[in-house]
Amino acid sequence: MATTASSLLKSSFAGARFPAATRTPSSSAVVATPRGAAGPIRASISSSNPPYDLTSFRFSPIKESVVSREMTRRYMTDMITYADTDVVIVGAGSAGLSCAYELSKDPTVSIAIVEQSVSPGGGAWLGGHLFLDELGVAYDEGEDYVVIKHAALFTSTVMSRLLARPNVKLFNAVAVEDLIVKQGRVGGVVTNWALVSMNHDTQSCMDPNVMEAKVVVSSCGHDGPFGATGVKRLQDIGMISAVPGMKALDMNTAEDEIVRLTREVVPGMIVTGMEVAEIDGAPRMGPTFGAMMISGQKAAHLALQALGRPNAVDGTIKVVSPALRQEFVIAAKDDEVVDA
Repeated sequence: MATTASSLLKSSFAGARFPAATRTPSSSAVVATPRGAAGPIRASISSSNPPYDLTSFRFSPIKESVVSREMTRRYMTDMITYADTDVVIVGAGSAGLSCAYELSKDPTVSIAIVEQSVSPGGGAWLGGHLFLDELGVAYDEGEDYVVIKHAALFTSTVMSRLLARPNVKLFNAVAVEDLIVKQGRVGGVVTNWALVSMNHDTQSCMDPNVMEAKVVVSSCGHDGPFGATGVKRLQDIGMISAVPGMKALDMNTAEDEIVRLTREVVPGMIVTGMEVAEIDGAPRMGPTFGAMMISGQKAAHLALQALGRPNAVDGTIKVVSPALRQEFVIAAKDDEVVDA
């Protein structure tokens, strides 16, 4: 049965979500309006003819309690809505963002991204990237590679496109503390505020929240304070035998290995990006980020397969990688990226 746009806005909680047009980020809940203006300012401040006088601009008065209520109501509504979702992506770095971007093209799939940092992006702010033609990001071409003007240009562009889509919600400053596991299958994540997670040893216990999901994509990155948390937790609870850690840098080997080994490591949980290197002992790749994009893209199609949606793993659709100027499908048998 086809899923309608209105059904995507339904919540498992009694009632319905706010229409997509009104679900703005909490940090932008209040829009400045000059006195006497008909509505919010929409023109760029770089306009040669601004619609107001910058030397005498005044904000309309607002009560602090209104701001607090708007922020709390919208954020808690999102938490209620995404307590039961299709896909939870843990980590908003290059692989996680690419996975979410590819997944979000299917409007029937609801996606929650959980990022422990206040600022999403991870190492994507400092690396090089593919996925560029589709996003409209300019780049210079070498013989076998491309270079963009600045890594932040890719990261800011993909985030703005991704987070504008109605089936995606980012929960930043939120850490995944544990997994939900039922009958040998990962069924979601246990979350808490990042600052609480970082200070469990210095304060009394604070109960967590949970997000149930049909699929969990772990893209926590390489080992570190919060890195590789997904696969390390799988080892802790005996669902995998070892996490050997990534090997020393070898760019040529690393990029192929990261994409090839992106997979569902246990029922219900897909691993992508540098977390793949942690669980498989693959080399690190340093500042080359092409494999992060394609690994995330592959993870998205593995998630679509798990959800029973058209995907490149089954060959029901093809994926176009514009920066590589070729089409590819993801082979179902050996998990390798091959030319179509």
